[in-house]
Amino acid sequence: MSVSPERAFLAGLESRLAAGEPVAVEVSLALLAGQKVALDPDELRGARRRAVQLLATAGDPRREPDPNGRAVTALAADLDAPGRRRSLAEGFESLRASVEGLQEVSARLESLAGDEELSWRWFACTLLAEELVE
Repeated sequence: MSVSPERAFLAGLESRLAAGEPVAVEVSLALLAGQKVALDPDELRGARRRAVQLLATAGDPRREPDPNGRAVTALAADLDAPGRRRSLAEGFESLRASVEGLQEVSARLESLAGDEELSWRWFACTLLAEELVE
Protein backbone atom coordinates (compact mmCIF):
# COMPACT_ATOMS: atom_id res chain seq x y z
CA MET A 1 0.00 0.00 0.00
CA SER A 2 1.44 3.36 -0.99
CA VAL A 3 1.57 6.34 1.33
CA SER A 4 0.24 9.68 0.11
CA PRO A 5 2.74 12.53 -0.16
CA GLU A 6 0.69 14.41 2.47
CA ARG A 7 0.92 11.50 4.92
CA ALA A 8 4.65 11.11 4.27
CA PHE A 9 5.20 14.82 4.90
CA LEU A 10 3.19 14.73 8.15
CA ALA A 11 5.01 11.57 9.30
CA GLY A 12 8.27 13.43 8.65
CA LEU A 13 7.09 16.25 10.92
CA GLU A 14 6.23 13.69 13.60
CA SER A 15 9.74 12.19 13.33
CA ARG A 16 11.36 15.60 13.60
CA LEU A 17 9.29 16.39 16.70
CA ALA A 18 10.21 13.02 18.23
CA ALA A 19 13.87 13.87 17.66
CA GLY A 20 13.39 17.06 19.67
CA GLU A 21 13.56 19.40 16.73
CA PRO A 22 11.49 22.57 17.12
CA VAL A 23 8.96 22.41 14.28
CA ALA A 24 6.11 24.84 13.62
CA VAL A 25 3.65 22.07 12.81
CA GLU A 26 0.77 24.55 12.97
CA VAL A 27 2.07 26.35 9.89
CA SER A 28 2.15 23.13 7.88
CA LEU A 29 -1.27 22.02 9.08
CA ALA A 30 -2.82 25.43 8.36
CA LEU A 31 -1.23 25.50 4.92
CA LEU A 32 -2.59 22.05 4.07
CA ALA A 33 -6.02 22.76 5.55
CA GLY A 34 -6.30 26.10 3.82
CA GLN A 35 -5.73 24.89 0.27
CA LYS A 36 -9.43 25.14 -0.59
CA VAL A 37 -10.08 28.50 1.10
CA ALA A 38 -11.22 30.79 -1.73
CA LEU A 39 -9.46 34.15 -1.68
CA ASP A 40 -9.86 36.93 -4.21
CA PRO A 41 -6.34 37.63 -5.57
CA ASP A 42 -6.76 41.43 -5.44
CA GLU A 43 -8.16 41.34 -1.91
CA LEU A 44 -5.34 39.03 -0.81
CA ARG A 45 -2.67 41.20 -2.43
CA GLY A 46 -3.93 44.33 -0.66
CA ALA A 47 -4.29 42.62 2.69
CA ARG A 48 -0.79 41.14 2.44
CA ARG A 49 0.68 44.50 1.47
CA ARG A 50 -0.86 46.13 4.56
CA ALA A 51 0.39 43.29 6.78
CA VAL A 52 3.95 43.60 5.42
CA GLN A 53 3.81 47.35 6.12
CA LEU A 54 2.83 46.58 9.70
CA LEU A 55 5.79 44.21 9.99
CA ALA A 56 8.08 46.88 8.59
CA THR A 57 6.90 49.51 11.08
CA ALA A 58 7.69 47.09 13.90
CA GLY A 59 11.23 46.41 12.68
CA ASP A 60 12.40 43.69 10.30
CA PRO A 61 9.70 42.96 7.70
CA ARG A 62 11.35 39.61 6.87
CA ARG A 63 11.06 38.03 10.32
CA GLU A 64 8.78 35.04 10.83
CA PRO A 65 5.14 35.93 11.27
CA ASP A 66 3.69 35.44 14.76
CA PRO A 67 0.08 34.21 14.98
CA ASN A 68 -0.51 36.71 17.79
CA GLY A 69 1.43 39.55 16.19
CA ARG A 70 -0.13 42.74 14.91
CA ALA A 71 0.54 42.04 11.23
CA VAL A 72 -0.99 38.55 11.33
CA THR A 73 -4.03 39.58 13.34
CA ALA A 74 -4.63 42.47 10.93
CA LEU A 75 -4.31 40.16 7.91
CA ALA A 76 -6.63 37.63 9.54
CA ALA A 77 -9.20 40.36 10.19
CA ASP A 78 -8.92 41.74 6.64
CA LEU A 79 -9.66 38.34 5.08
CA ASP A 80 -12.14 37.05 7.64
CA ALA A 81 -15.45 35.71 6.35
CA PRO A 82 -17.72 32.93 7.64
CA GLY A 83 -17.45 30.92 4.41
CA ARG A 84 -13.67 31.08 4.49
CA ARG A 85 -13.56 29.93 8.09
CA ARG A 86 -15.90 27.07 7.18
CA SER A 87 -13.60 26.04 4.33
CA LEU A 88 -10.62 26.10 6.67
CA ALA A 89 -12.47 24.01 9.27
CA GLU A 90 -13.38 21.50 6.56
CA GLY A 91 -9.73 21.42 5.55
CA PHE A 92 -8.67 20.57 9.09
CA GLU A 93 -11.36 17.88 9.22
CA SER A 94 -10.05 16.37 5.98
CA LEU A 95 -6.58 16.02 7.55
CA ARG A 96 -7.74 13.76 10.39
CA ALA A 97 -7.17 10.54 8.42
CA SER A 98 -3.70 11.69 7.34
CA VAL A 99 -2.55 12.28 10.92
CA GLU A 100 -3.98 9.08 12.37
CA GLY A 101 -1.32 7.40 14.49
CA LEU A 102 0.90 10.48 14.54
CA GLN A 103 0.51 11.39 18.19
CA GLU A 104 2.06 14.87 18.32
CA VAL A 105 0.83 16.04 14.92
CA SER A 106 -2.66 14.74 15.78
CA ALA A 107 -2.63 16.66 19.05
CA ARG A 108 -1.68 19.86 17.24
CA LEU A 109 -4.37 19.27 14.63
CA GLU A 110 -6.97 18.80 17.37
CA SER A 111 -5.83 22.00 19.04
CA LEU A 112 -6.22 23.97 15.81
CA ALA A 113 -9.48 22.32 14.83
CA GLY A 114 -10.89 23.11 18.27
CA ASP A 115 -10.02 26.81 18.20
CA GLU A 116 -11.46 28.62 15.19
CA GLU A 117 -9.81 31.95 16.04
CA LEU A 118 -6.35 30.45 16.54
CA SER A 119 -6.59 28.32 13.40
CA TRP A 120 -7.64 31.37 11.37
CA ARG A 121 -4.60 33.31 12.63
CA TRP A 122 -2.28 30.39 11.78
CA PHE A 123 -3.79 30.37 8.30
CA ALA A 124 -3.09 34.11 8.06
CA CYS A 125 0.51 33.33 9.12
CA THR A 126 0.88 31.02 6.13
CA LEU A 127 -0.46 33.70 3.80
CA LEU A 128 1.92 36.31 5.16
CA ALA A 129 4.86 33.89 5.10
CA GLU A 130 4.15 33.15 1.41
CA GLU A 131 4.33 36.89 0.71
CA LEU A 132 7.64 37.23 2.54
CA VAL A 133 9.32 34.45 0.56
CA GLU A 134 8.11 35.65 -2.84
